[in-house]
Amino acid sequence: MTDLCSTHIENREMVQPNHANNLQSVHGGNVMKWMDEVGAMSAMRFAGNACVTARINQVDFERPIRVGDVAFIESYVYRAGQTSVHVHLQTYREDLTSGEREKTTESYFVYVAIDEDGTPTTVPDLTVDSEEGERLHAAALDGEDNTGSGVTRDE
Repeated sequence: MTDLCSTHIENREMVQPNHANNLQSVHGGNVMKWMDEVGAMSAMRFAGNACVTARINQVDFERPIRVGDVAFIESYVYRAGQTSVHVHLQTYREDLTSGEREKTTESYFVYVAIDEDGTPTTVPDLTVDSEEGERLHAAALDGEDNTGSGVTRDE
């Protein structure tokens, strides 16, 4: 069994001109790519196997990240099915000098664990062993419920 907090991954990307659109803010596709990579890391840490993206729930782009800003991406597993791993992802615009963050993007991704042959394989049960884990778990479930996604589980 794997604890939710052990799946928590954080990463940063410095937004460069080659990441930007004509408004000098990062392309949404770049943000989604970074989120997918970090989310896959959480899923693989949890599953102990390679994981592939199976579903991306609605992605909410709340505000831009400008060239020169830092995109701070965090993810963690909040639910597991038989072979699926559900990951909550949030991206923030971060000021490196002050440490202040402002949420820019949020989504829920689903990955499927695969074995060496590329066949879906079972994942462990998710445990929540701390107050911080309980807080993150509740926040993810609440946010998922509010997306109206009709997420189904493979349990």
